[in-house]
Amino acid sequence: MKATILLLVTLALSVPAHAQDTEDLTPSGDPAPIRAVKLIQAGGGATQLERVFFGQVAARETVDLSFEVGGRLIMFDAQEGQFLEEGIQIAAMDLAPFERAVERATLQLAQANRDLTRAQTLVQSNAASATQAENAETARDLAAVALREATDALEDATLRAPFRALVASRLTPNFANVSPGQPIVRLHDMSEVRVEIDVPERLFQSLSDVTGISFVGTSPLFEGEVPLTLREFNAETQSIGQSYRVTLALPSTQVPTAIIPGASMTVTARLRNSDATAITLPPSAVTMTGDSAQVMVYTPNADAENGTVGLVPVDVASANGAQITVTGLGSDQWIVGAGIQMLRDGETVRPFTGMSVE
Repeated sequence: MKATILLLVTLALSVPAHAQDTEDLTPSGDPAPIRAVKLIQAGGGATQLERVFFGQVAARETVDLSFEVGGRLIMFDAQEGQFLEEGIQIAAMDLAPFERAVERATLQLAQANRDLTRAQTLVQSNAASATQAENAETARDLAAVALREATDALEDATLRAPFRALVASRLTPNFANVSPGQPIVRLHDMSEVRVEIDVPERLFQSLSDVTGISFVGTSPLFEGEVPLTLREFNAETQSIGQSYRVTLALPSTQVPTAIIPGASMTVTARLRNSDATAITLPPSAVTMTGDSAQVMVYTPNADAENGTVGLVPVDVASANGAQITVTGLGSDQWIVGAGIQMLRDGETVRPFTGMSVE
């Protein structure tokens, strides 16, 4: 009787052990080889996310210059595509009518001064009233204003570049009669060369602090990367694509003479994570269990040839939808990079070191 009970207990204990062994056997009954897994080291320090954008070179401003006075255009020395330094004369009207207006205003002011002197003398001799002297003084002041206006009109009859400019297009032919405010020439302000990129709405709104972003540009016009400085962004989305227009500036010391608005440039934005414990992992390295995220951490055995894997909960975030930022891991830990859905918690594995041919 005792021998029968002992036999039953022995069989009961051997069943689960045998079932566990079959998990590591192939269908033919041979021992299954140890799985090879790709490992990623958690590393240390802050992570850096990158996004690449298509950029387009743009001028600081584009303006249409015009005269403040009307007249006949007799000089228009600005060729399309030409660079102009600040203060260079671009166009001029026939100055003769404006010079005559200045002479006329000068004579009228001199006459007004004589009339004022005569009126003041008559007032002192009681031959005229004080009102007449005041009227003469007002006439003198009006003549002085007319002279200033005539002088300003003479200066406005010449058009000069208000900044270092690139002539975009000529809008009026030479020797034409122009009116005040009529566009004469379109200029690009090249005192600062800028680059414009369109940032998607989802990515733009996920960036709470733009001070942690650095921008660099690459182009056949430059040797290597060129640092870019954030200048401004439109506070409204584009009509197509739901994107925000971001404007960057090129360093003034690195602007080539051949660069013109409209040229293309590749812009790379790098966002440095402020959390020094965060690392970037591919989505294949993270698994979701309910509402929590987990990764498989590899722990090497004493022989360092094999090891075991175990699930560890982590906190995850994603700034661009393609890479996952993970916190909650040590800097010396190794993570399974892919295929974690095929592994069991506590399973023995070996690091994947590449394909070998025997």
